[in-house]
Amino acid sequence: MKINIDQNLVEFTPETDQEKKELEALWRTVVDCAKFNKKLVAVGQYVPFEDEFARFAIEE
Repeated sequence: MKINIDQNLVEFTPETDQEKKELEALWRTVVDCAKFNKKLVAVGQYVPFEDEFARFAIEE
């Protein structure tokens, strides 16, 4: 997955079919056109070159 950050805008570009499916699932979970969008909130910490992943919670 390619991630591009431009000021306060973040773009996720899937590079495999599996990543496309996962990004679509995330989009459907976070974006609700009829009601309110949810937000991703960082959980814990992410230390580059030490941690294998960054973790986020999905909040209302």
